Amino acid sequence: MYEEITAQARTAVTELLEQAKLKPGSLLVIGCSSSEMVGSRIGKGSSEEAAKAAFEGIYPVLRERGIFLAVQCCEHLNRALILEREAAELRGYEPVNVKPQPKAGGWFAVTAWNAFSDPVAVETIRADAGMDIGGTLIGMHLKPVAVPVRTSVKQIGQAIVLFARTRPKYIGGPRAIYQDL
Repeated sequence: MYEEITAQARTAVTELLEQAKLKPGSLLVIGCSSSEMVGSRIGKGSSEEAAKAAFEGIYPVLRERGIFLAVQCCEHLNRALILEREAAELRGYEPVNVKPQPKAGGWFAVTAWNAFSDPVAVETIRADAGMDIGGTLIGMHLKPVAVPVRTSVKQIGQAIVLFARTRPKYIGGPRAIYQDL
């Protein structure tokens, strides 16, 4: 089961990156319910193994492409985000003093914290794209104009998965000309 979660997560993030056209230095936010991946209701059946399996499918793909990962914590930490200090400093995000735990942040956030070389928590970000595994509601962490992305992956484990990329706002009127982004 966990090998399948890793493979699904790897395929999902790879397809998202292809469609979102993220460049090195971009920021991807992921919210992940390990409970939902193993067939339990969000917050009711946390699984360290499922969280690690998904992370192992996702993080190497992002590192290889130079894309920063921000991991959303659960509501017990007000959906704070875990990311590398370098990514936070590049964007001017102010760190807050908290370290995720399995019951306050969630296993995916704990896994990220332990894998990152210099992790920090921040309260808010504006990511370039996102992946929501299990209905964690990541929309608040995306740039203002989010566009749905469809991939071949509809579930990771037993959790539904949704994807979004962002684009600049269209401004102007009938005479405006827009770039194909």
